[in-house]
Amino acid sequence: MAGDSIFDKDCRECPRLATFLDDVNERYPDYYCRPVPPFGAPDARFLIVGLAPGMHGANRTGRPFTGDHAGILLYQMLHKYGFGSRDHSAAADDDLTLIDCRITNAVKCLPPDNKPVGAEINTCNAFLANELQTLPQGSVVMALGGIAHRAIIKALGMRQADFKFGHAALHDVEFFQLLDSYHCSRYNTNTRRLTAEMFDAIFAKARELLDN
Repeated sequence: MAGDSIFDKDCRECPRLATFLDDVNERYPDYYCRPVPPFGAPDARFLIVGLAPGMHGANRTGRPFTGDHAGILLYQMLHKYGFGSRDHSAAADDDLTLIDCRITNAVKCLPPDNKPVGAEINTCNAFLANELQTLPQGSVVMALGGIAHRAIIKALGMRQADFKFGHAALHDVEFFQLLDSYHCSRYNTNTRRLTAEMFDAIFAKARELLDN
């Protein structure tokens, strides 16, 4: 189990996810197919929390939001606002560095159909809770989507009813501020539920909060 750690590369606590990863690894032997570690600065004041690794993205490369559509806009914004050394993430072993920023997921393993069940979110929540406790006072946490938002609130032991998810909603929680955004998934960007302009405004707000 998580203990005091923020990640366990050998975790197999969720039987459905562990079995699924084994099956995917048989089909794609070159894929990473393990719990995906957080990526970025260990002392970051800006933490981005996604949902879970994507089949042909982080599950393939071993780095969050790397190798699939969801990461394209994210890494562009990170670079634009001074959180990334360049505007794209090519592979887990490239020379990209994140500056005062780290990316993690509410669920560290690839779920079938990109949909973790409640028990899996709850099991992985201890890692997220431990990671949140490493943040310095005055940090900003960005939740990409409602599941990530609710996982953060659960990790803090707070009442969901007191912190409703909404795009661009800002919440004061304990020692950091929680900033919500729709997830930068292909579905959301293709349907324009999330536009580049909307995502840009979220990052501008995060930059402003950290700078002030």
